Order: sequence, then C-alpha cells, then structure tokens
Amino acid sequence: MQNTEPHTPAAPRVKCVVWDLDDTLWDGTLLEGDDLSVPEANRRLVRTLDEHGILQSVASRNEPGPVAERLSAFGLDAYFLYPQVGWSAKSASLRAVLRELNISPDSVLFVDDSEFERAEVASELPEVRCMTRQELHALVAAGGVLPAQVTDDARRRRSMYLAESRRRSHEVAFDGPGEEFLRSLDMTLRVREATPADLARAAELTQRTHQLNTTGITFDEAELASLTRHPDHRVLVAELDDRFGTYGTIGLAVIGTGRPDAAAAADPHADSVPPWTIRLLLMSCRVMGRNVGSTLIAAVARLAAAHGAGTVALFRPTERNRQMLVTYRFAGFTVESRTDDLVVLSLPDERRPAVPGYVRLVVDDNPVAPRGTTKELTA
Repeated sequence: MQNTEPHTPAAPRVKCVVWDLDDTLWDGTLLEGDDLSVPEANRRLVRTLDEHGILQSVASRNEPGPVAERLSAFGLDAYFLYPQVGWSAKSASLRAVLRELNISPDSVLFVDDSEFERAEVASELPEVRCMTRQELHALVAAGGVLPAQVTDDARRRRSMYLAESRRRSHEVAFDGPGEEFLRSLDMTLRVREATPADLARAAELTQRTHQLNTTGITFDEAELASLTRHPDHRVLVAELDDRFGTYGTIGLAVIGTGRPDAAAAADPHADSVPPWTIRLLLMSCRVMGRNVGSTLIAAVARLAAAHGAGTVALFRPTERNRQMLVTYRFAGFTVESRTDDLVVLSLPDERRPAVPGYVRLVVDDNPVAPRGTTKELTA
C-alpha cells in the first residue's frame, strides 16, 4: 500500500547555538546583583556542543565588561565566539553573529527565557529556531542537535574560527602586495592518502563544495572507503596550516591510476604505464583566495610522475566552477577533447606544475598505510 502521509523535511543541521545569559545560561540577573550560578546541566551541554563541532555565541542585554568578567570566572568565556552584549534588539545581535560566522539563519538555535525576546527574533529572523533552555536540553536528548558522527575538523571547529579571526585582522592590517600577504601566512599544504578517519569529512566536501570543484561528483563514505581499497584508485586529502593555526582538511583528489600499484611494483620496467586520471579535485571555499588549488594539482602530478605515469584531468562545467578549469590551464594542462559536459585535459610530459613560493608542500606517498614515505616539495 502506498504511503500517503505527507513528507516532513529534516530540520537543517545545527551549526550554532546562541545563548541569552540571565536566567538562561546562568541562574539570576547580573544587573540586579544576584548571586549567579551556572547549572551543571548547562555546563555539560556547553562542553558537549563544543566537542561535537557546534559553535556557540551570546546575545545578552547587559554591560559588556561585567559579562566578560563573569563568563571568565565561570570558565566559559572561551566557548563563545563573537558574543553580542549591549542594548540592541536580540535580532540585531543574531544578525551580527550570523555575519561573523558566515552561516545561515536556519542553522542557528536561539535560547532565551524571555517569551518577548524569542518572539522578537522569530518575527525578524523566522528561520532561526527559538526556544527556552529546557526545550534545548530536550531537543538535544531527543537527538535533534548533535551530529551522528564527529570528524576531526568538527572537534576543532571553534579553534579554526578563532584562527580565521586572527587571519582577517592580520589581512586588514597588512600593507603590501597580495602575494606578500600570502607569503606572510607561512602556509603548509600536506597531501596524503585518506584514512578511514578522513572519509566523513571527505564525503562532506564532495557534497558541499560546488565552486572549487572540477567535476561535481559526489561520494558517500562507503563509496570512498571502497575506492581507498581499490587497486586502481588513490584517494588523497589535503590539509592546510599557517602561522595562525589549521584550516583543517580542505582538499580532496580522487584519482584513477589505471592499474594496480602492485602490478607496477611487480613489473617496474613495463613499457606502458597508464596515466593517472584526476576524476575529482576540489578545494573547500574556506581557502578561497589562498591560491592553493594549483599546489594540490602539482602534488598529484608529481606523485604520478614518481610512479612513471602521466596526468590526465577531467572537468565537467557547471554554473560555478569555471575557475577550476582556469587553474588546470595555468598549471600547464592542455585540452585533449571537449563535449558539452566534459573536458579532458592532459599534462605534457615536459611540464612540471610549479608550487607557489608562498606555500610549502609536503606529500606523503603511501597507497596502503596511513603514514609512509614523506617528501617535501617546495619548488
């Protein structure tokens, strides 16, 4: 029998919880001189949200100085990014948090004891989900907030946002050419074989990255896991760090190697080694402007050459990814064939894609184990 029940779409993934303070995060009212205390359940929840990669902020009608002192005294100040403390409307505070974190309203929970404040935010920002702290605890207990799986990037999400804030301050203050700014970041790109712990983040990248993406192919974790075991494929992840901290896992390359590495090892003098084909190469938009896509391409091409193979790349045009075709061309790739939905490019044998002077490239070349021979390539 056909199910005729209406389909209820899943709620958007929660990325941020914005807390009111008085009688919400803590019991009591600061301005009235109450003896404030933070319920242990709230302390545990703040830590749990943070450990699961959910960002947190504050929207409070109070004086900033005393609030900062009390949050510090409670040992909670480090958990809250871009706290909004003052006398503006709560909706204005929420908008400021959304702008600073660059997230959408439907990914935010606003927690406040005041029905008036919740109604004001709901009127101005209807996508934001508003609730009391009791309702928040119930929603968490019901499985409606925490992600089912926590990646390494999620665990360090707050620290990555803090690092990005320091980068932006440095960029605003920097006086000089763009390339000198990039050099001042002291960036290191590490490219290595994906391990099981990387697959959730890698799958997320294929599903959420559309602009800096060469073919738009999406993979789930199971598909990527299968490819990591396939003798004719390599799945590489790229991690970027700089002087301010880590960007996390920001790149992915899925490569068809044409034949098992074991076969190549058994017959290293074979006359014909199939080229490595880049089926998918992508970079997270969080590193847009860092110009490290060309560095990942260089890493793949150099790995292929180290295995005696040439490099072929596939490009499927979309409304948003033309920049990646330009990146391939600047790296020295030439167009071999073109149809409406597929461009096949190859790298001439004599070309060696350059690594920008402002990036240090470290490549871990081991198709079996998570760690192996490491080669540092800087030119």
